[in-house]
Amino acid sequence: MKAIGFTKCHPADHPEALLDLDIPDPAAPEGHDMLVEVRAVSVNPVDTKRRRSEEPQGGPRILGFDAAGVVRAVGPSCTLFQPGDEVFYAGVVTRAGSNAQLQLVDERIVGRKPASLSFAEAAAMPLTTITAWEGLFDRLGIAEGGGTGDVLLVVGGAGGVGSMVIQLAKQRTGLTIVATASRPETVAWCRDLGAHHVVDHTGDIGAQMKTLGLKGARHVFSTNTTARNWGQIVDAVAPQGRIVLIESQAPIDARALMPKSASLHWELMFTRPMFGTPDMIEQHRLLDAVAELVDHGRIRHTMTRNLGPMTAAKLREAHALVESGTMIGKVVLEGI
Repeated sequence: MKAIGFTKCHPADHPEALLDLDIPDPAAPEGHDMLVEVRAVSVNPVDTKRRRSEEPQGGPRILGFDAAGVVRAVGPSCTLFQPGDEVFYAGVVTRAGSNAQLQLVDERIVGRKPASLSFAEAAAMPLTTITAWEGLFDRLGIAEGGGTGDVLLVVGGAGGVGSMVIQLAKQRTGLTIVATASRPETVAWCRDLGAHHVVDHTGDIGAQMKTLGLKGARHVFSTNTTARNWGQIVDAVAPQGRIVLIESQAPIDARALMPKSASLHWELMFTRPMFGTPDMIEQHRLLDAVAELVDHGRIRHTMTRNLGPMTAAKLREAHALVESGTMIGKVVLEGI
């Protein structure tokens, strides 16, 4: 089958950063695995980080996590899907990725593709949606319909994860949502998704919140540049508040939270499938719930760029866009 991978770490603009390949088809699915024909993928920061820093061992590495496609075969333990079903999912870092014509994926981390979306639109959603959902409801412990009177601060509101945090919090909680953004276009994006207020993360976040009459954030969801913003996050979180982080590019001093008895939580959406946790089917359930929200018009996809059919050159372009740090929403490519 055709696939796109890499054999050595290079910058995104290097002609061999990603290569067009012909590799063997995946084996027949076993257990809970399904064989999916990939119709579209999107690119996330995790793709670019691994391409830059993880030298492949024993052959080319196939990246790609977000995907939407059609089930072609199912393993003997599968009960959730059958051949012909349209699905979307985010895969797992320990297996071959979605930048290929075919991919094996465990059905317990796969959801029904929203019927109202194209494959490209659906491919923009899984990884960021799972991260946002688990961060809000599993890590921060926010109850459905809860949070009235409390503030949620979303650091990096216009990025892929931030865009889904705003929408899910708006639709499933009573929280007052404060997003950070610094450009007119990102401010407008956050407001359009449902943020009640937007503050500039290049300024004093805590002071801006006080100007809005907000004493502190009961919940903080930091999606990027946590180390750079750490002092402001500590200042903005309310006493006995909760903070969830999804990246660790530089150290932070968690001791700064002690005076406020604030708690720190990590969210990695790959944890459940990596460790085969007893509750890994929750990712299937939440993706199905999100598909229903989409099909009822309550939340929307975040695709902002579609680069067309996937080639190594186009995928290198997508990686460069993500690495630029200027993307609003998600960049998507159609299947090979």
